[in-house]
Amino acid sequence: MLENNDVDQVNENSDYNEDKSDGQPGVGNAANSFGEADRVGTRQPIDYFIAQALAAHPSIQAARQRVQAELDRIPQVTALPDPQFNNTFWPLHDNSIQTASGRVANQMSLQQGVPFPDKLRTKGSIASREAQMAQAEVERIERQITESVRLAYYEVWYATRAIAIIKESRDLVDDLAKVAEARYRSGGTQQDVLRAQLEIDRLDDQIVQLNKQLGMSQADLAALLQQPVSLLPQAVEELGVADAPMQLEGLIAQAEQCNPSLRGLAAEIQRDRQKQRLACLQQYPDFMVGLNWGIVSDNHDVISPVANGNDQLSITFGTTLPIWREKINAGVREASRRASSTQQRLEAERDEIYGRLRRLLVQADSLVEQTNIYENRLIPRTEDTLKLAIADYRGERTDFFTLIETYRELLMFETQLARINATLAGAIAQIDRTVGCPY
Repeated sequence: MLENNDVDQVNENSDYNEDKSDGQPGVGNAANSFGEADRVGTRQPIDYFIAQALAAHPSIQAARQRVQAELDRIPQVTALPDPQFNNTFWPLHDNSIQTASGRVANQMSLQQGVPFPDKLRTKGSIASREAQMAQAEVERIERQITESVRLAYYEVWYATRAIAIIKESRDLVDDLAKVAEARYRSGGTQQDVLRAQLEIDRLDDQIVQLNKQLGMSQADLAALLQQPVSLLPQAVEELGVADAPMQLEGLIAQAEQCNPSLRGLAAEIQRDRQKQRLACLQQYPDFMVGLNWGIVSDNHDVISPVANGNDQLSITFGTTLPIWREKINAGVREASRRASSTQQRLEAERDEIYGRLRRLLVQADSLVEQTNIYENRLIPRTEDTLKLAIADYRGERTDFFTLIETYRELLMFETQLARINATLAGAIAQIDRTVGCPY
């Protein structure tokens, strides 16, 4: 016979699933005990951590500085070359130039180079495209950091959720161990007591492993957030998994518009085309204009008797001679091949993105189907089986081994469902990064 207290405990366990609001064993209490895994840290939704990482991560800050650096190049490359000022003088009086107007004491000149029309504008267009490439790199790093934060956050959520499930299961096994001890004192077998104690030890070992996994995931997330080691980020109770992704065609269309790698390569192609245009413009000459001023003296030591001392003033005009056609043609061929190479890289990147999206969609669809199977079939049926096993064990119609095996199946299904939910969230995060914008 069981003692009254032990019978009450088994009765409570037999009603284990009836008190849960969602009909799943371990879900209600696990949710309530979700805070038991709380440590010194910050419990915030995932959007908070993403915003923190994007605002403080040094890789993003460095990439943004590169964008500004590229923008600062535009006024440099579109400006005219610096003018040149020359001052020629003769330190020895007897060796200076003598003209009919008098002795030339000093000559000054000011020259300004003027590139062929459209060269400066083309250089500015090249710098602008390179700024667009740098901006696409910023967005690529932002998407990468966002994905990393989400994946780390989901691992924190999974570990916390699994710990809560196992702690609740341990409470159940504690109650079953007390029942087994009562039956042993009433003449039952000691093997049930030992099995229950062994199961408790096994659950304690799992909690230790999960705590280690939780600490490692928190460390990864804290590193992405640039937080001190003592501040451990915590996940909220609700995972917030988005709906299943849309069809492949829609994702591909969005990736064409949003993916930063594709947009960066498209800007690089435009940059290479502008470089090709600039290479073609090298066959046209650049110009130079100048102003010369000579200071003339008509003092007593001039040679010419008609010296009037009028200063010399002249205007010069020059041009480059682009006669080395092979050099110019080689530059055009180089720019053309670089543009073609970038186009091929764009096609390769597009194919890789399409393949990645297909794989991720297959994975996400499979995880959604698994979630439905676990939530609607495996877990409810195992709950019912556990109820019957508890009742049969109370009535001494089954052994403790059968009860424990049923309980282990339910624990496995619940933890696997948590793992599936975290994996599905991670797959959606990877889809989000691959597309380049929220779908």
